[in-house]
Amino acid sequence: MTTNNNIEKRNPADSDFEILYEDNHLLGIVKPVNIPTQGDASSDPDLLSLLKEDIKERYQKPGNVYLGLVHRLDRPVGGAMIFAKTSKAASRLSEAVRSRNFDKTYLAIVHGTPAKRQGRLTNTLLKNERTNTVSVVPKGTPGGKEAILDYEVIGTAASDNLTLIKVTLLTGRPHQIRVQFSHIGCPLYGDQKYGQAFNKPGQQIALWSLYVGFPHPVTKEQTQLISLPPEEAPWSLWNRQTYRELSRQL
Repeated sequence: MTTNNNIEKRNPADSDFEILYEDNHLLGIVKPVNIPTQGDASSDPDLLSLLKEDIKERYQKPGNVYLGLVHRLDRPVGGAMIFAKTSKAASRLSEAVRSRNFDKTYLAIVHGTPAKRQGRLTNTLLKNERTNTVSVVPKGTPGGKEAILDYEVIGTAASDNLTLIKVTLLTGRPHQIRVQFSHIGCPLYGDQKYGQAFNKPGQQIALWSLYVGFPHPVTKEQTQLISLPPEEAPWSLWNRQTYRELSRQL
């Protein structure tokens, strides 16, 4: 098994990003919050372009640099993320995603507490491309896609009415975690789009990519990336040992 704890990093100090894993085929990094994964209508600098430039500078590569986008994180979300450095790796990882052999675990802090301490949420989601919003719709709605996740309550901060939840995605729909928890009355802390009544402008959404696991596209070894959330509110309501224990269980 390959993890981000024993990979030999090449020139990590020269990178503008925290590198979790790197070899000739893959690049795993900690996505900073509030950067779009790829170019969008905002025209703000996007992660894919910034990483290509980072690789180009670190390895003094002439011409264009290939970097394949395998999965996405919403703009306000940070944490572990993997990219493919070759088209073959991109193709094989994309197949792992399609065959659900690509594991993604998140941490979320929500308002309130779900009725059950652990369970599965299954909904049909429909995206409005014009407004870039997603809603829960009846099964069978044209354009609707099934969204499934498993969750487990890790702890509560009763004085703040906040709950720390571990989320395992079984599908990868846009805004999936945010929409499904809002639908059960537990919107994410800081989510202005799906929890406006609970949150204040300027709050950072509390959703973090803790773990990404998949078979390496070349060696086939199980590869794991782990990134703990930042040591700041509201994550600091729980101690670092809580997050370390969660990462060790994955």
